[in-house]
Amino acid sequence: MRTFDPAANASVLVEALPYIQEYYGQTVVVKYGGNAMINEELKDAVIHDIVLLSLVGVRVVVVHGGGPEISDMLKKIGKESRFVNGLRYTDRETMDIVQMILCGKVNKDLVTLLQHAGGQGIGLGGMDGGLFCAKRLTDEQNTDYGYVGDIVSVNPQPVIDVLNRGYIPVVSTVAQGIDEDTNYNINADTAAAKLAIALGAKKLILLTDVRGLLRDPKDESTLLTRLKVSEVPALIKEGVISSGMIPKVDCCVEAIRKGVERANIQDGRVKHSILIELLSDAGVGTMFV
Repeated sequence: MRTFDPAANASVLVEALPYIQEYYGQTVVVKYGGNAMINEELKDAVIHDIVLLSLVGVRVVVVHGGGPEISDMLKKIGKESRFVNGLRYTDRETMDIVQMILCGKVNKDLVTLLQHAGGQGIGLGGMDGGLFCAKRLTDEQNTDYGYVGDIVSVNPQPVIDVLNRGYIPVVSTVAQGIDEDTNYNINADTAAAKLAIALGAKKLILLTDVRGLLRDPKDESTLLTRLKVSEVPALIKEGVISSGMIPKVDCCVEAIRKGVERANIQDGRVKHSILIELLSDAGVGTMFV
């Protein structure tokens, strides 16, 4: 049987008060993805965290991916998912599926969940109002990623307009092409960081499936809780930051260097990790400053 301790609950609220005051009226961008999007219990916790923050005056922007749903739909039509350097290879047929899933099903499902939790969400595609404009992604090796885009400009005004009307913007990661007559699939971490910069956000949160940045990837007790961006190059050289963590860290570093006050890589597998990070003394994950 669950016990109710009024004094303990009151102390939690008192602890949260200075953080609510700090973030009141400020913009927080949350990249929502990974296990927190497919586990129903975690999904419910994330949605309620976002609604609570919105109700206490925090301007929350949700940027989402939808990799598992895209893979499921491709499987249904008999098409195999293919990845190149960690990015989904996106041919024309896959791009149609990506746009349908991200701008349609996933985006509107999240808006509905926010509504059911007492919030008010409005879905935006990256193409709406020229929110994200991109060109085809290229690298030094001329790797073919298909219709994967590299964001070249962000117009934050559609998001600002939605925020100013008291809604929670829910942004899908598809961009309008400027070099070809097409839309592009874009990385959700990158999109969240670019949007946080354009909005002058106070905080960027990247939800992922690990505790944060670990000095030893096999030992979760080696979590680096706070990191200066100037320390990142040495950690990459040492191999502490490697493989799939490098682009996430790069997003945080770019955000900090371009005006976002703080950026976090944190564990979306922890229930209410967003509230723990923003409204408590404890915090979670790795914070870049």
